[in-house]
Amino acid sequence: MKNGVQQMMLGSVCSSEDKTNEVLKKIKAAGYDGIEVNQYMIHPTSLFVRGLTKMAGMPSGNCGKYDWVSLLKNNGLEAISLHTDLDSLEKKPDYVLKDAESFKVKYIVITGMYYYSYHKLEKVVELAERLNRAGKMLKEHGYSLLYHNHNVEMVKVNEEQSAYDILIANTDPQYVNFEVDAYWLSDSGKNPLDVMKKLGDRMKLWHVTDRGVRIKNTPITPIVKYDSVELGTGNLDLDALYEYCQERNIEYCILESHKNWINGSPLDSLLLSSKYLNSKKKV
Repeated sequence: MKNGVQQMMLGSVCSSEDKTNEVLKKIKAAGYDGIEVNQYMIHPTSLFVRGLTKMAGMPSGNCGKYDWVSLLKNNGLEAISLHTDLDSLEKKPDYVLKDAESFKVKYIVITGMYYYSYHKLEKVVELAERLNRAGKMLKEHGYSLLYHNHNVEMVKVNEEQSAYDILIANTDPQYVNFEVDAYWLSDSGKNPLDVMKKLGDRMKLWHVTDRGVRIKNTPITPIVKYDSVELGTGNLDLDALYEYCQERNIEYCILESHKNWINGSPLDSLLLSSKYLNSKKKV
C-alpha cells in the first residue's frame, strides 16, 4: 500500500512556487508516494473561496496559481485522485474530465455535499441516483467515481439505517464506490473497521488521521479537547485498520489531518505521521 497526502493540508505552507517545491521534496523524502489533488486548489479561486477555506482552518493560499502537474512530476510524486464536487460533475463535466486527464488519475472523488438534508430518506435516495448517473458518465470516459464520507452521512434516516447505509444500498458498484475516511467514522461513533468490512471491495482508498486529545495553552481545569492528531499519537486502532487495508490491497493510504497540527505546522505534522506509516511498511 502506498502513502499519500491530501493537498488540502498544504495551502498554508505553499506561499510561493519555490516554497511548494521545497515542501514537496520533503514530502517525497519522508516516504510519501503521492498527493491527492483538489480541483479548487489547482485553479485560481475567488477571494470568497479562499476566505471560506481560511475560516475552516485549511487555507488554499496561493496554490491555485501553480502548475501542479509539473510540480508533482518534478518531485517524483503521483496524483492519487482528483477531488471535486457533484455540481461540477453534473454541470461542467468537461472541466472535470480535462483535469483528470492532465493529472492521469483513475479516481474522481466527491468530497461531500454542502447543506444537504442527509436526515431525509428521499433526499439521500435522490443523491444516490445523482451519484449513479455521474459515475456512469465517468465510467464511459475511463474513470471511477468514489464518494468520500464525513460524519454527517452517519445520521440516522430511520431506526435501522443511516444515510451512509442508504447510499451504499442505492448506488451501483459499477458506477460508485467509496473512499473511507476513518477519522470521521470514529467521530460519528462508528467503528471504522466494521464499515470497511461492510463495504468490502467497494472501498478503494483510505483516508486516515489519528484521533486523540491535546492540551492547548494552560488549562484552568484538566480538560483536553479531541481532534485529529498525528498518526500513532491518538487512540484509533490504526494497526488493525492498516492491516485490513493491506490485506484488501487498498492502493493508497492518504493522510488528511485538520488544522490541529503539532507546532501549528501541517508540514511538521505530516512528517511526524510519516514515521508511523514507514514503520508499517517495514513490518
